[in-house]
Amino acid sequence: MLRGITVKLHVKKKTGEDPFGHPMYEDAKVDVENVLIGQPSESDIVASNQLGKHVSYTLGIPKGDTHTWEDTEVEFWDGKYRTIGKPVRGISGLVPLSWDQNIMVEQYE
Repeated sequence: MLRGITVKLHVKKKTGEDPFGHPMYEDAKVDVENVLIGQPSESDIVASNQLGKHVSYTLGIPKGDTHTWEDTEVEFWDGKYRTIGKPVRGISGLVPLSWDQNIMVEQYE
């Protein structure tokens, strides 16, 4: 059976507001299980290079996951990565495996 790995996703939690009324956030790490790590396609690499980004991997996000993956950090395999763009979602009922969203990441540290 195909199975992903557990990654640490950085989640921003609102802690209050500053004196000017702007929201303040605290960074928390949550474990997300069964995330599939894959190679980016050639077209993903070309498109991201045009944006000044360098795609390292494509992540398969498990069905039913409700975390925010846009503009956040992800840790796995002793590396830190930042997501690029928004997750691309498929129709869960028509996707035969356990992942219905994909997002690209670039290594930044």
